[in-house]
Amino acid sequence: MVLHMGRTASVAGASGYAGGELLRLLLAHPELELGPLAAGASAGRPVAELHPQLPQLADRFVETDAAVLGEADVVFLGLPHGQSAALAAALPASCVVVDLGADFRLASADDWTRFYDTPYAGQWPYGLPELFRDDLVGATRIAGPGCNATAMTLALGPLLAAGLVDPLDLVAQTASGTSGAGRAASTALLGSEVMGDLSAYKVASHRHTPEVRQSLRRLAGTEVTLTYTPTLAPMPRGILATCTARTTASADALRACLAEAYDAEPFVHVLPEGRWPRTAATAGSNACQLQVAVDADSGRAVVVAALDNLGKGAAGQALQCANLALGLDEGLGLSASGVAP
Repeated sequence: MVLHMGRTASVAGASGYAGGELLRLLLAHPELELGPLAAGASAGRPVAELHPQLPQLADRFVETDAAVLGEADVVFLGLPHGQSAALAAALPASCVVVDLGADFRLASADDWTRFYDTPYAGQWPYGLPELFRDDLVGATRIAGPGCNATAMTLALGPLLAAGLVDPLDLVAQTASGTSGAGRAASTALLGSEVMGDLSAYKVASHRHTPEVRQSLRRLAGTEVTLTYTPTLAPMPRGILATCTARTTASADALRACLAEAYDAEPFVHVLPEGRWPRTAATAGSNACQLQVAVDADSGRAVVVAALDNLGKGAAGQALQCANLALGLDEGLGLSASGVAP
């Protein structure tokens, strides 16, 4: 029997898809116990009613109260964009807060105002451990990256840092599962609308674009230009990102660069040559799979990344960040192995 160490984790927005995934992961964490689980509109309802995959949870959701949530050692905020800032401001400085939303991702108030319709709240350390780990160890406030942003940044970041691709000619396209849009009812996400269909959305205006540019600019040490087209895929979870950039490097040099960046990382896997990432292979995990090739005719690097948008793209990454902030092994409660079929 594994003994808990007395640390507790509370969750605001625990009724959503990312919230439910976070609860599943926390139940298996050897050093964290579940504290209050808040869900504003669902307060009073049994947790297992909305998350039948967690029948062992006999708790009921509580109101979103900072005083109650803030008694925990770590608070996860799984709220809609624009709703975390007010709650975060009321939480004690003594607890670690990890926001899965966008409220604290951006350094630029102008970028925030352009893509969001709530007041700018400032910036917290950006929670992408493989590239910005030093910012997260011992941090008390962490902004979890967007799911699409995670895939694109992991794919292109090391190549830009090494100067192997042109920072002013970056193009990315993602295919994302429907859970990335959240649990709120939407006609556009009904099964009859999504099944058998693949559609582009928020073309040239997706909210993850400024945070990707921000991270890639930091890694490249210079300005970057990114064209990003997201598409909605008829699957519940998963992201497949195809990222290209002009290059004069060989495929072997690009693969060696990615390998050097990630070979020691437990959750990012550069696949053997000829094997390409698949969303199903990362389902239920905190893993990201990568592969790279060079299109010799166009002189472009092609990097493909796959991850689970609720895992490495949200709840899993948030828990990885919390582990770092609390001084724990960052892999506790997480798996690099997917669930198949």
